[in-house]
Amino acid sequence: MIYNDFQGLKLSALGMGNMRLPVIEGKDNCIDVEQARKMIAYCMEKGINYYDTAWGYHGGQSELVVGELLKNYSRDSFYIASKFPGYDLSNMPKVKEIFEEQLKKCQVEYFDFYMFHNVCEMNVDYYLDPKYGIYDYLMEQKKNGRIKHLGFSAHGDIACMTKFLEAYGKDMEFGQIELNYFDYKFQDAKGKVELLDKWDIPVWVMEPVRGGQLATLSDEATAKLKEARPDEEVPAWSFRFLQSIPSVVVTLSGMSNMEQVAANIATYEENKSLNEEEMNLILSIADDMISKTTVPCTGCHYCVSKCPMELDIPFLLKLYNEAMVAGSGDFIAPMALASVDKDKMPECCLECHACEQVCPQTIHIPEELNKFAVKMGRK
Repeated sequence: MIYNDFQGLKLSALGMGNMRLPVIEGKDNCIDVEQARKMIAYCMEKGINYYDTAWGYHGGQSELVVGELLKNYSRDSFYIASKFPGYDLSNMPKVKEIFEEQLKKCQVEYFDFYMFHNVCEMNVDYYLDPKYGIYDYLMEQKKNGRIKHLGFSAHGDIACMTKFLEAYGKDMEFGQIELNYFDYKFQDAKGKVELLDKWDIPVWVMEPVRGGQLATLSDEATAKLKEARPDEEVPAWSFRFLQSIPSVVVTLSGMSNMEQVAANIATYEENKSLNEEEMNLILSIADDMISKTTVPCTGCHYCVSKCPMELDIPFLLKLYNEAMVAGSGDFIAPMALASVDKDKMPECCLECHACEQVCPQTIHIPEELNKFAVKMGRK
């Protein structure tokens, strides 16, 4: 396992994200605890020491499961990270209540790393509003040793991140952003890295394979990568790309099964960063993908928690993307839709826009679901 230095700590360059743990019968809030136990045991055995969770992951179950599984290991053998759930504005007045509950759920007396979660255009003014006391409370917990390192995660644009940093940047020890070769241009992740570099804030990475989107590429793209590195699998290119960015300290992977765990850990046994030609190749592949991609959904499921119809919005948007990329030759979306209940179809959206209020990608979800329904001939 590769380790990176951070304030005297040796952090595993690959961290385990606990947002996409294996689940039972496809239910996001029903984690397969035994499979998760095996995954964490293997991670610990192979040297991963950074474990990331959050209040909203798996419908609130991730913190509980991660806490229960990690309690079996010496407290000094792992670093645990969680976040204040500001993606939901109703949580803003509850920082103390939520933080205390998170410590209990994770069965720890302190968090090694803690974040302002999902700083974005929707919530940045709330985070900066002193009446909610979020900053003051978290700084107090840091002073008291209940937060060892304070940072933030962000899905907002550069202007939004700048606004946040101008207020709190001097106290931010790390910044977690969506960074991968697709979003390097698409979401100007390159500019976000440069912004954090300017503030001398180390980079933590989320969505390294963009919710699995970058794990499988077109036959043409796969052939190009195989020609450049015959022994490298497609998903590994995402991590090699990140190994090529000097300010990246921890890369989180939301692994869903043992195969992914084993493959990713094997990738991180050594640093094999990309040369200039390889970097140009992977970015050209991203350019081609961007031209075909419609909706930048990463499958976080925040929207699902707010949907009165309980639609599986990430799944529907994934099918929509598939339909748009495949065009007239598409068969996957119609086939998959055949297994969806009639009251869970894209046209069942009430257009209440509650989902948009918690979407990290600021997707106009009702509009996209309507387009999908029309494309499928359902409206």
